[in-house]
Amino acid sequence: MLTQAPSSTPRQARPLAVRNAAPAAAHRESRGASAERPLPAGLLAFLLVMLAAVWFGSLSTRSLISPDEGRYASLAWEMLRSGDWVTPRLNGLLYFEKPPLQYWISALFLHLFGLNVFAARLWPALAGFLTVLSVGGAAWRLWGKEAGIRSLAVAASMTWVFGNAHFLTLDASLTLFLTVALCAVLIAEHADATVVERRNWIWLAWAAMAGAVLSKGLVGILIPGATLVLTCASRRDFGLWRRMHWVSGVLIFLVLAAPWFVLVSMRNPAFAQFFFIHEHFARYLSNVHQREGAWWYYLPLLLGGMFPWTSALPWLWTRRTASGPSQAIAPQDILIVYAAFVLLFFSASGSKLPSYILPVFPALALLVGLRLRDASPRVLRRHLLFPVAVWAIVLVASTQTSRIASHSTPAEVFAQLGGGARWGAVTFLSFAAFAGWLLRRRGATLAIATLALGHVLSMAVVMAAHNPFGQLKSAAPFVSALEPVLQAGAPLFAVRAYDQTLPFYLRRDVTLVDYQDEFAMGQALEPTRSIASFDEFVARWKALPQAAAYMDFPSYGELHERGIPMRVIYQDSRRVVVSKQ
Repeated sequence: MLTQAPSSTPRQARPLAVRNAAPAAAHRESRGASAERPLPAGLLAFLLVMLAAVWFGSLSTRSLISPDEGRYASLAWEMLRSGDWVTPRLNGLLYFEKPPLQYWISALFLHLFGLNVFAARLWPALAGFLTVLSVGGAAWRLWGKEAGIRSLAVAASMTWVFGNAHFLTLDASLTLFLTVALCAVLIAEHADATVVERRNWIWLAWAAMAGAVLSKGLVGILIPGATLVLTCASRRDFGLWRRMHWVSGVLIFLVLAAPWFVLVSMRNPAFAQFFFIHEHFARYLSNVHQREGAWWYYLPLLLGGMFPWTSALPWLWTRRTASGPSQAIAPQDILIVYAAFVLLFFSASGSKLPSYILPVFPALALLVGLRLRDASPRVLRRHLLFPVAVWAIVLVASTQTSRIASHSTPAEVFAQLGGGARWGAVTFLSFAAFAGWLLRRRGATLAIATLALGHVLSMAVVMAAHNPFGQLKSAAPFVSALEPVLQAGAPLFAVRAYDQTLPFYLRRDVTLVDYQDEFAMGQALEPTRSIASFDEFVARWKALPQAAAYMDFPSYGELHERGIPMRVIYQDSRRVVVSKQ
């Protein structure tokens, strides 16, 4: 567990002067027991290039998997091919669950780089990378260069930040805009800026909140709004509330966020009720989406998501640094309220998914970066023991993967995953050993950056080894078998099962059979686009000269018992694909 090193000087977090930043930063950075020579600009640039190379270079090492990655890739592709940038469609059906900002940006990337995995994942990865830069930039502005570098390294290497940036969902985009809004308010409140500069930072926060709403809905304004109210109330200081430039800020927010909501509602009368009532209030207050979880659901994810900085968590709630007369509300006050609200808000929800608490981690990275200013090399060396022990356990456990094989997940899949885990563990342990050597030479910032880069590289190795497992939930393995069957325009049916990656990999829609899930609203509005019953599908199949179908094994067995003509063209432990020729 991290503890603070004693300091003989007053613990006062002074604002960083914009024009005279170097002397103030040098003074603050010289206070801690880990005082050191600043990291050279060339070395910092090299580390950032290395981070970017690993970050973006690992996007294509895995196939897209169902459901989330296939869903959002298909939504962007559908928008690109249709040219309709207002009304989202998934597999040809109306889809109103989420706003379109990520679809727009991903469609642009698909247009620029082609229909491939790299382009499909590029926006979440870029959003995650920009989140990390925002954390580092804010810490640099508030607490000095070394704190900025350390906070950036902490944010980049947190498991949940890196992992979600490399998985195609909407949460990385939401987190980016929420983080920009949070950092903008922190800088506006605590930087030695002019009145005009403070106003501009607040305006940026309002614009970022509009981006958050266009990324995932009302939660994009709820989280910043609740943080503002709770922080002011807890500190009994409403100065921040009065400095939010409400009139101009709300105008900026509405100009950016409102047009799409107006247009989509005008074109689709069913949108407003479904989006605001079903997808917000019903999702949060009920179990309509069947994603239940206990009240402590997110606590293990919080601990694992902070790794390799998990042992810093208790350290964040030590006595707060005095803010000084000009800082009634300290940055850490806002950060703690923000992080606590995000965790509690999603813990109380009736619908839980692991990625929902991603926005909490940038705030925690800023808090860790703040506390690291006063951490001695001895304390940091002790902190290294925890991630080293965890990766050592991973190294040993990776040799036992054959014990957890099953019919649905063959042993060879776990063997490849175990091999990746071994290489990841060896990589991290090597970097950690070098970081320990740097700490003995009192190079704390470089040691932290080295540890972070080692963990990022290790995660990239493990995620690449996950691909054989992921392909069991992807259409990528059987696209080559399907394409010859469908060249003549023959239909493809998804019978009582559906792989969200099918439309993206095949570049065509699939006809759903006796399957609803998230398509229920679209099917109700456009019933001719799918087949409601199994018997209706059988009749359609018999009448067609050529067709193909994707299904699970129980459906295949039922068709086989009925004597339906079909030929298996692909099967694995979880699904089967047949054709009629």
